[in-house]
Amino acid sequence: MKTAADMKIGEKARIEDIDNSHPSSHRLMEIGFTPGQEIEMLNKTLFNDPIAFSIRGSIIAIRKNEAASIII
Repeated sequence: MKTAADMKIGEKARIEDIDNSHPSSHRLMEIGFTPGQEIEMLNKTLFNDPIAFSIRGSIIAIRKNEAASIII
């Protein structure tokens, strides 16, 4: 199972599911990380936290543990 945290810079993927057991899963869906949406990893910081994604025409940075709950 591959997650958004495993993506490389410039890679695009389609969201398959969100791990509902993660505390931030509801917030992730509210800001646009929903199944079926295409995401692109734009940038990672030195320690990969946070990670910037392009989704629905916006750039959103989320923590690595949140990205790990996004199944692609």
